[in-house]
Amino acid sequence: MDKSKMCLGCRLANKIEKVIIIYENQYVCCILDHDPFNEGHVIILPKVHYEDIDEVDVVTANAIIQVSRLIAKAIKNLYKPDGITICQNGGIFSELTHFHMHVVPRYKHQSFADFYLEKPLDNENIKNKLLVTKDELIICLSKMI
Repeated sequence: MDKSKMCLGCRLANKIEKVIIIYENQYVCCILDHDPFNEGHVIILPKVHYEDIDEVDVVTANAIIQVSRLIAKAIKNLYKPDGITICQNGGIFSELTHFHMHVVPRYKHQSFADFYLEKPLDNENIKNKLLVTKDELIICLSKMI
């Protein structure tokens, strides 16, 4: 079987697995993280399989950056965070073995170290309103595009 068909990131980006999509185009699929750090935590996945940033073609890389800008603006408008962290983990630190970028709203009182800990996040209330978050982001994004 083709490695990309077995890759979880490819299955998420191409909607083979259940995902909550907030935006997509021909290059990327943007989904809500199933285990969000904060409300509005989005993952950007290219639809084509790339494992690491140095493999991503220029057109797809540009699409990823442009959509990260768009999502960051929507998050700022909706959730008024103190800042936004946009990050990517490659190699053995990538839990998907598929290039992806996180767009994470951040607040002053939080330690971002918790994002990388193995212990579960205290985020049940955020998980319970993922569909509301989806609707809010889609409406906001539609006004910006």
